[in-house]
Amino acid sequence: MKIITYNVNGLRSAISKGFFDWLKIENPDIIGLQEIKARPEDIGTFELEMMGYHHYWFPAQKPGYSGVAVFTKIKPLSVQYGCENALYDKEGRFLKLDFEDFSFINAYHPSGSSGPERQDFKMQWLEYFLDYVNQLKKKYPKMILSGDYNICHKEIDIHSPHKHENMSGFLPEERAWFDRYLECGYTDAFRVFNQQAHQYTWWSYRSNARSKNLGWRIDYHIVTNELKKHLKHSKILSDVVHSDHCPVVLEL
Repeated sequence: MKIITYNVNGLRSAISKGFFDWLKIENPDIIGLQEIKARPEDIGTFELEMMGYHHYWFPAQKPGYSGVAVFTKIKPLSVQYGCENALYDKEGRFLKLDFEDFSFINAYHPSGSSGPERQDFKMQWLEYFLDYVNQLKKKYPKMILSGDYNICHKEIDIHSPHKHENMSGFLPEERAWFDRYLECGYTDAFRVFNQQAHQYTWWSYRSNARSKNLGWRIDYHIVTNELKKHLKHSKILSDVVHSDHCPVVLEL
């Protein structure tokens, strides 16, 4: 089984750059998208359905902002839209699909880079998210929690770490939260297979950062430890360019 997470930074923009053609070739069983900035009626779903995908959308209330979607060739047993918190759900940040053997969570974690107010919002969200998924794990022990976490966990996950230690996305309190998260019974799937440096999933549009590979690894597949034995491979598709992020593959 192949699962992909991908922050497309506007699905309409990604489609204009060949997203659907790429999706046909890559052919994942499940793909979770973040920051779709669109509703299904803005996109049209004919091509997805022709490719054999069931599609589930949770856009933000604010047009052209945030939002998540999941396209899956395996029909889920049930779908949960949101995380039971109106403050976060109005921003379209959480979508859970339950399958026979596991549950898939697609989450778009807030960025705090626009200022202190949003950083506070982000930290509050992180605490809520961790408590919420820990409660879910009691009922759904086999979970894949994918998406844009907007956090580089370790120094290896960011270029020039000492230049960024006071920036949102690499703050000590964010990295400490990620430590606590994994200690609750979760595994960073990519790092099971790849311990190399310079493995990034997002690059600034400034200063030719992508061509220089001056990036951040902020997109993850996190799995509950109950699923760890089923992991087959994980890789970053850094040569796929529809967005300032790139896709991350998980194979089980």
